[in-house]
Amino acid sequence: MTDWAAEAARLDAADPLAKWRGHFLLDDGLAYLDGNSLGALPRATPGRVAEVVQQEWGEGLVTSWNGAGWIDLPARLGAKIAPLVGARPAEVIACDSVSVNLYKLISAALAMRPGRKVVLSEPGNFPTDLYLIDGLVQQGLAEARLVPRGQIEAALDDDVALLLLTHVHYKSGAMFDMERLTSQAHEAGALVLWDLSHSVGAVPVDLEAAGADFAVGCGYKYLNGGPGAPAFAYAAFRHLEDLRQPLSGWMGHARPFDFHDAYEPAPGIAKLLSGTPPIVSMSALEVGVDLIAAIGIDALVAKSRQLSEYIREAMAEVVPELPCISPADPAARGSQLSFRHDHAYELCQALIARRVIGDFRAPDALRLGFAPAYVRFADCWRAVSELRDILDYGEWRKSEFAERVAVT
Repeated sequence: MTDWAAEAARLDAADPLAKWRGHFLLDDGLAYLDGNSLGALPRATPGRVAEVVQQEWGEGLVTSWNGAGWIDLPARLGAKIAPLVGARPAEVIACDSVSVNLYKLISAALAMRPGRKVVLSEPGNFPTDLYLIDGLVQQGLAEARLVPRGQIEAALDDDVALLLLTHVHYKSGAMFDMERLTSQAHEAGALVLWDLSHSVGAVPVDLEAAGADFAVGCGYKYLNGGPGAPAFAYAAFRHLEDLRQPLSGWMGHARPFDFHDAYEPAPGIAKLLSGTPPIVSMSALEVGVDLIAAIGIDALVAKSRQLSEYIREAMAEVVPELPCISPADPAARGSQLSFRHDHAYELCQALIARRVIGDFRAPDALRLGFAPAYVRFADCWRAVSELRDILDYGEWRKSEFAERVAVT
């Protein structure tokens, strides 16, 4: 049998990203393999938030909208996110939540394809994506068509206005071929909207090369922006003139400080803004984005694949009772792996009790995630060895783990 502990030590010693873990506030005794509902806290974030609150807000007050650059923060932050997703700076804006941005862009896409009402997606897509489609169906603005991922291309016909897919599946980690599906949708006359929430900062994304029309993504996962961090929205430059989004708030106006009664959309990507930006949380997100950009997406992707391959192979040898349900090819999955077990929930809770933080996805998936900026190979081995021990001693059968309480 392979000495997986020694292999983890060897890989950690050779890891070119090892120094970056120190840029995050993480207890050394914690194996944080959340996959990835919340990224770790960058060490620089508390100081930056304190600066925004105490100096820019406390001392600068309203003058900070201009003096501290608050008014430009959504566009500035969007421009920093753009290289991480293969977009131009003027195509990305930081604003609102993923759900709100989905509503804006689904609605806009439907308006850009008159005579078509079908939004095509897959069953089992992340719930908020499906719920937003359903909300537009209830308003009489859309028709939903959900087909298994192997049938998506065949379902693209003259009725489809928009193909809406999550690039990396939240449960299995399976990753779509963005370029191929975008091309197929365009051949059918449809637009494409990609949800990058489990992609940005962890896997290669090139929206421009793929010919993508629209995209959304969150800031609280691999971008380490904090709980409920603002999201971002992308619209290809070629669509910006025709794009009309339904949430016509004052910050999306061409001249918001003229206070006109009639709405006139701002030029460019700024028309996707609605209300006043949340400056404190956006400033926290900017720290995380700057940190991920400094590490470099290529290096992050390379380590992500190393981490996931290490744990996939170790689990197969040491804990074969939990088969991996994620794609075997690291280039075909996100920075996560899911393992199936009838008592995945209880196993997850037992791991958490041992300070190994993974997560459970109903009905039977134990999900482990690998944020390459700070996860160590030793963390991965600890998850494997602790799982083996939990199974051997039946610890997961304890009543405290059998009770369905809040899941991280």
